[in-house]
Amino acid sequence: MNIEVNGHALRVALACNSSAEALRDLLEQGPITVSMRDYGSFEKVGPLGRRLPANDEPITTEPGDVILYQGDQVTIYYDVNSWNFTRLGHVENATPEELRQILGTGDVTATFSLEA
Repeated sequence: MNIEVNGHALRVALACNSSAEALRDLLEQGPITVSMRDYGSFEKVGPLGRRLPANDEPITTEPGDVILYQGDQVTIYYDVNSWNFTRLGHVENATPEELRQILGTGDVTATFSLEA
């Protein structure tokens, strides 16, 4: 999966669960653009606009984790947090510092898509 945000393309390795599979199926219909805001100084979060099946489990996130929250919100983590989440994937080849710089401060618009 790809995420385009602030002029940068992030490559995401999808997780192996029914939630990531449902997201992939949704993205096969076309890209999804999500308005995201900072939350807790460790993530960007925004409404997915659809509900996906959840596979929540207690996890501690790492910078680069892409998480389904409450079944209908998507988050991109740039720091750590522990909670019951569903892992959708993980950003490849980006350090925590690079993610913070790419995601910036304040609101962002992120476009999720599959590779052409």
